[in-house]
Amino acid sequence: MTKKGKYLMPAALHLKKNGRLVGSWLTIANAAVVEIMAACGFDWMVVDMEHSPIGIAQAEEMIRIVHLYGLPVLVRVGENSPNLIKRVLDCGASGVVVPMVNSSAEARKAVAAARYPVGGFRGVGLARAQAYGKAFSEYHAWARANVSVVIQVEHIDAVNDLEQIVAVEGLSGVIIGPYDLSASMGHPGKFDHPDVREAFRRIAAVMKGSRIPFGFHVVDPDPGIASRKFAEGYSFLAFGVDFVYLGKSCEEKLAQLRSKVQAR
Repeated sequence: MTKKGKYLMPAALHLKKNGRLVGSWLTIANAAVVEIMAACGFDWMVVDMEHSPIGIAQAEEMIRIVHLYGLPVLVRVGENSPNLIKRVLDCGASGVVVPMVNSSAEARKAVAAARYPVGGFRGVGLARAQAYGKAFSEYHAWARANVSVVIQVEHIDAVNDLEQIVAVEGLSGVIIGPYDLSASMGHPGKFDHPDVREAFRRIAAVMKGSRIPFGFHVVDPDPGIASRKFAEGYSFLAFGVDFVYLGKSCEEKLAQLRSKVQAR
């Protein structure tokens, strides 16, 4: 709600083929951290409930903060669970990131969980997203056109079934999870291994021929890597993680200080 009491719709994330949107990842359930990240100029944010201690109540508070900055905010749910997808959308998330989607059937399940009938089976509740019952009709119309369902391709099984997965109606985007994908191939974190590089190449070939925008999580926020990913045809990037930015900044500034002190 705004100060005048008018319903404030969630910001929509419009992923496009050949776009260049840059978002980032939130894992620290602290209001100051969320505000700092939301004010940095990213195009979108993700609240991560898969690899963090964030619970549903904390996720709602984080969504609220990002929402007030006018940014689309997705939630990466811990699993392809209709109940969890429904709950984070009721908290006001602009959409969901669903991990470890390895088949077209799993992709259809994720889409259906995020859609109200008749396009899906999302249960109807009255929570923050619906202005606690005051704006269900407005939210229902918004959700039908704007809720984002982004699935993660992060297992070699998904790569092998990718043509069928991306043919599923209702998907907003596909994002590559490089660590889990490399791990599923027996090479965790070794992105330059020939087998992993070939998997990335296969994914890019399929995605370039599909209607679905595809993205990549550049966990270590290296601008050079990110710019190369855009040049390779990726449409959106998750760039860094809150704790990575914090750690790298501390390390770099401390190293610079010690270097200057030792040079004297």
